Amino acid sequence: MASRLSSDVDSSVSPAAGPRLARRMATLLLAASMAWLGAGLGYAKWGGGWGGGYGGFGGGWASTAQQGADMGLASVVRAQGYANLKNSEAAKNWEEAKTMEMQNRLRWTETYFEMRKVNRDKRSDEAGPPITQEQAIALARMKAPPRLQSTQLDPVTGHIEYPLILTRDSYKPYRERLDTLFANRAASGGSIRFDDFQAIQTTVSQFITALQKNISDYAAGDYGRARTFLDSLANEARSPAG
Repeated sequence: MASRLSSDVDSSVSPAAGPRLARRMATLLLAASMAWLGAGLGYAKWGGGWGGGYGGFGGGWASTAQQGADMGLASVVRAQGYANLKNSEAAKNWEEAKTMEMQNRLRWTETYFEMRKVNRDKRSDEAGPPITQEQAIALARMKAPPRLQSTQLDPVTGHIEYPLILTRDSYKPYRERLDTLFANRAASGGSIRFDDFQAIQTTVSQFITALQKNISDYAAGDYGRARTFLDSLANEARSPAG
C-alpha cells in the first residue's frame, strides 16, 4: 500500500511543481506513515469502529490504512485553513485598530487647534482693537500725577513746599536730600544729570515707604494728598523746570 501511494504521489509531481507541491508530497507521506503505524497498533478496526457498520468511521477511528491517511491529510488541511483564517482575522483587526487610532489622533489634533482658535478669537474680542501711539501717549498722561504748581516747587530756586504731614521730623533726611537735588536742578537752568534723576526717584520711593508705615496716624484725605505730592515730585524730575 505504501509503495503504491508513493508511486501515485511521485507520478503526479512534475519537475516544475515547485516548493508548494513538495510540501504537499511530504504531508501525504507523513499522513500515510502515521496511518500505517496506527493500523499496526490495532487502531484501524474492521467492522466500523465504535458505532458499528462495516467499513464506517463510527467513533472517529479509521477502518483502513487508506482511510487513516485520508483522515490525517484532511486534519492537516483543516488545521492549516483554520490557522489562515485566524491570521487573516488578526490582520484585519490590527488594521481596523490602527485606522481608528489614526482617526482619533486626527480628531484630537483638529479639536486642539479649534479650541486654540476659539480662545484666541475670544481674547481678541475682549481686548478690542490695539491702541495707536497717540492713544498710548494720552493714556500715559492721564495716569501720570499732576505737575506741581510754582508755589509747591519753585522753578527758579528749587524750593519745595511740602504738605503738612510730610514735615514730620522722622522724614527730615528725605526732605533734605530732595531739597539739595532740586536746588541743583534749578541752578543748572532746569537740566538734570542722570545720576541726580536716579537719586530723586530712589529718595521719593524711600519717602513713600516711610509714609506708608505711619498710614494709621493720618486722615485719609491728608495721606492721599501727601502721597500724590510725592508722586508728582518724582514726575517733575522727568519734565523741564518751569
